[in-house]
Amino acid sequence: MLKKILKITGIVLVLMAASLFAIPYFFKDQIKAKITEAINKKVDAKISFSDADLSLFKNFPKATVTLNKLLIINKAPFEGDTLVSLGELNLNMSVKELFKGEGEPMAIEGITSKNGFINIIFNKDGVGNFDIALKENNPKEEEKSKPMSFKIQKYQVENFKFKYFDEASQIKLVIDSLNHEGTGDFNASKLDLDTKSTAKVSFDMGKINYMRNVALSLDAVLGIDLEKSKYTFKQNKALINQLPLEFDGFIQMVDAGQVYDLKFKTPTSSFKNFLGLIPAAYSSSLAGVKTTGDFTVNGFAKGMLTDTTVPKFNIAIASNNASFQYPNLPKSVQSIIIDTKIINETGVMNDTYVNLDNLSFRIDQDVFNAKANIKNISTNAVIDAALKGTINLANVTKAYPVKMDKPLTGILKADVTTKFDMASVEKSQYQNIKNAGTIGLTGFNYADANGKNMIISNALVQFNPSQVHLKQFNAKTGKSDLSVTGVLENFYGFMFRKQELKGNFNLTSNQLVVDDFMTTSTAPASTGKTETTTAKTKKEEPLKIPAFLNCSLTAKANTVLYDNLTLKNASGKMIIKDEKVTLENVKTSIFGGVVGLSGSVSTKTKTPVFDMNLNLNQVDIQQSFTQLDMFKKIAPIAGVVNGKINTNVKLNGNLDAVEMTPDLKSISGDLIGQLLSSTINTNSSTMLKALGSNLKFIDVNKINLNDIKAALTFENGKVNVKPFTVKYQDIEAVVGGSHGFDQSMNYNIKFNVPAKYLGKEINAYISKMSPSDAAKFENIPVTALMTGTFSNPKISTDMKTVASNLTMQLAKQQSDKLLKKGGSELDKLINKNTKPDTDTTKTNAQKEDIKKKAGDLLNGLFKKKKTTETTTP
Repeated sequence: MLKKILKITGIVLVLMAASLFAIPYFFKDQIKAKITEAINKKVDAKISFSDADLSLFKNFPKATVTLNKLLIINKAPFEGDTLVSLGELNLNMSVKELFKGEGEPMAIEGITSKNGFINIIFNKDGVGNFDIALKENNPKEEEKSKPMSFKIQKYQVENFKFKYFDEASQIKLVIDSLNHEGTGDFNASKLDLDTKSTAKVSFDMGKINYMRNVALSLDAVLGIDLEKSKYTFKQNKALINQLPLEFDGFIQMVDAGQVYDLKFKTPTSSFKNFLGLIPAAYSSSLAGVKTTGDFTVNGFAKGMLTDTTVPKFNIAIASNNASFQYPNLPKSVQSIIIDTKIINETGVMNDTYVNLDNLSFRIDQDVFNAKANIKNISTNAVIDAALKGTINLANVTKAYPVKMDKPLTGILKADVTTKFDMASVEKSQYQNIKNAGTIGLTGFNYADANGKNMIISNALVQFNPSQVHLKQFNAKTGKSDLSVTGVLENFYGFMFRKQELKGNFNLTSNQLVVDDFMTTSTAPASTGKTETTTAKTKKEEPLKIPAFLNCSLTAKANTVLYDNLTLKNASGKMIIKDEKVTLENVKTSIFGGVVGLSGSVSTKTKTPVFDMNLNLNQVDIQQSFTQLDMFKKIAPIAGVVNGKINTNVKLNGNLDAVEMTPDLKSISGDLIGQLLSSTINTNSSTMLKALGSNLKFIDVNKINLNDIKAALTFENGKVNVKPFTVKYQDIEAVVGGSHGFDQSMNYNIKFNVPAKYLGKEINAYISKMSPSDAAKFENIPVTALMTGTFSNPKISTDMKTVASNLTMQLAKQQSDKLLKKGGSELDKLINKNTKPDTDTTKTNAQKEDIKKKAGDLLNGLFKKKKTTETTTP
């Protein structure tokens, strides 16, 4: 009997398990159809989801319907904007809901979602993109056929991002990394909702940022009255970064807007509350910190939030004669006074004002004070502020746990007053701006993570109504020194309105080492594998010219060291604007001559580009064409040609995004050059050796290249050389062709060889001709082809063809001459030199002898002796 019971039980369990797997397949299409019906009956937007799955295991014994990659895209007037994007949406319900018939609504008991994005937008007309509900033409009929009903008991969202932007007020709110869950019975008209939330919040108004990634958390029990739309804070614990706050009161939704009646305060008055307000990345742990004095935040918000009004509020932040000292740090911050109020007494947003009546602290004997007042906050903020005091930077890391590789040194002194309104800043109405005072820095010493030091001996900034003057800036870093003065024209526009930073500066230096100013930004490479070594793979980030810069720099330096180059007496002007650096009138002494440069570099596009004009005046060929890799590719003459060169080079192309060096395959342009006082070193050129071995009539060591002018164009890794003329004694050669940056070449040389180089016998024979006939053999054309590579050249000539043609021409000319004299003259010539019975034979022999002598002479001209002859295909 027991065996039967166990057997039956086992069969039942197997059937139940099989059913749990099988049921989703039977009901999947039904669930998908009901979801599609519910969405289409409710919203006026473009809705899509990749799939709908049904599971009986995710939240057993409940059934779970999962929508994957749900998208809600707005229609006009927000055509194409994403309203909602959900990576995953889960709807939990009782299993019995699956068996309801057609027309019966399915009751949803829980909702969870992951990796969501909600984007709320109000346009200039105050229209919101979230209003996508279809208008109810026949509410009663729709009520009878609802495909779904909601009986929510629990909901949860994980890793959400919420964006809110009001185009009219320019208010932008971003809630990132939002995790929120709530539990309560939404079937009841009154319920207590137990919630837990964490998020990071950023808030901007206009171009001013008020909060950036501030960490918030809230554990609260909300008393909810659904009939009155009233939400009351019962139990709650909030953290702003690490600052604890408690709320009391309620928020109620009414037809006119929202009613607020809230009070909040810090639960204790310890000064640790203030340290908790500082982001954890900058404040370290509060454990063990000794504090004296108090810090409190108290406030209320009461009134209506509508399109035209805000609740009245008063937020008071105060501390009196407080101090703190972190464990293991030798110094403390003392005499801390904070007196700040944020107040609105009318309910009109523009009447909000901020009074920082006092902010002061002391480290040792150094005291720093600040105060500020801000009003007209939402229309045209008016700011009145003053800073005065001294800070010994060496004491900062001794009193506060700032994470630095090496401690700072230096004395910062400030005595500045300013009063301005944002409209004047935006419109550059400097007459309305009142600035005065100075900020000075002496003995500053900073070392970065790579060990590079920056030492500022003196720096002085003077504030005037329209400008900020850099009166003095003397610094050293690495082996470089620099002195800078200049003017910033819209400092406040840059600080508060994100406008361009405009300015003009002058720089002088005895020595600038470019590597001293280069920074390497690295980010971990995404390999998807676990690191097995201590050295992690790094991925360098592209260098970008800042988009906010709009300034110029006029510079002079006695010596500039860049890579392996030493530039002397460098001067010029650099203009930075629109992510582009333009160089004007740059001059420097290098390679024994003078180089002029103008052009630009832009990082605005994904691939940086450059456009340059170079003017090289009497520079040394050996140095310039050896040390500049680009020149080596364009004209590989280093080591072959010695002397000076004048050249103009125009080129453009792409740059490597990290190293900012030219991508040689992308450059194009042209070069016009003239050689000066140049000589040839044949031993350094395999190509010249091969050419000399194939052309007996030229000694390549004696070729004169002085004043030779050549024009080159280059594109797609190939250099084209326009034909130019070279003279060797009285032999003229025209050189032209092309080569690649890969050193492959295809050149032809057309020689015009005087007949006198053909040997004594042929010249003696030609001398017997009439002047008109001899002139036809004054110069002989010979062509040489150079292919292969510069290191492995292949030389070929048309010498055999030239020899054959010349022989035939000589024979034909002689034959024609004899024929013209007639038969009698030919007989006399034959009788004089031969016996009667062999006249015809001897005449033919004479002709063959003439051909043989001509061929021998030409072969002697174009070939070396057999013991030294070199044959190259």
